[in-house]
Amino acid sequence: MITAPTTTVADAVAALEAAYPPALAHDWDAVGLSVGDPAAPVRRVLIAVDPLPAVIDEALETGTDLLVTHHPLLLRGVHAVATTAPKGSAIHRLIRGGVALFTAHTNADAANPGVSDALADALGVTVERPLAPEDDGTVGIGRIGTLEQPETLDAFATRVAHALPATAWGVRAAGDPATMISRVALSGGAGDSMLHLARAAGVDVYVTADLRHHPATDHLAEPGAPALVDVAHWASEHPWCAQAAAVLARAAPDLDITVSTIRTDAWTVGAPSGALIP
Repeated sequence: MITAPTTTVADAVAALEAAYPPALAHDWDAVGLSVGDPAAPVRRVLIAVDPLPAVIDEALETGTDLLVTHHPLLLRGVHAVATTAPKGSAIHRLIRGGVALFTAHTNADAANPGVSDALADALGVTVERPLAPEDDGTVGIGRIGTLEQPETLDAFATRVAHALPATAWGVRAAGDPATMISRVALSGGAGDSMLHLARAAGVDVYVTADLRHHPATDHLAEPGAPALVDVAHWASEHPWCAQAAAVLARAAPDLDITVSTIRTDAWTVGAPSGALIP
């Protein structure tokens, strides 16, 4: 005999918003329930970084009732949801399939624990405090912490590559490969706006995603600047999915929760560089 689900969309949303308070989201962000009926029952949950078509395919194929993502589907103004546009098509598919969509974005970045705590756990970094603290200093974007044992930048970059899901982008490091790494700053997602905070923190390395050429080179030109490790945006935030799954599992043990392993990183091909300049 199949028992009816006892958890509703509203129940799941309440648990997630308790862990990732909407008040922590930036004012430009779009978080919370964007598709679905709060009163609808939930049996299966899928958690992913991006609400892209392949993830929606997975949700529909697996009978998912609630899709939880880090990145919003509707971040910027939308004036139509016709199926002729990608976002309109996504909304129609979710509604037709009975799939609710919930997003925790910058509120999950700032929460304690949040996105960067999950990244720190994956890398074996013991967290001390936020990199960019807010309010009472217990929440904020990014984290600062330490490794159990110091290791070279070369070894640390390998650690990062092994800890995160594989991408075509891979892992890049900037600095002397022999530099010893003990104190680490990190931020899941695009983090070059906080390079100055990493320098001020006195860490040995800063791990983040989407580092651009000019901010990176300007940073490295500063005396005593920490080394850099640059990873793919999606890979840096994927560890959060397991954290969110644990939040829901504690609140509603009856749920069937799956973390998507579909790689939604924008970059799909990696090729070796050409000959080195003499």
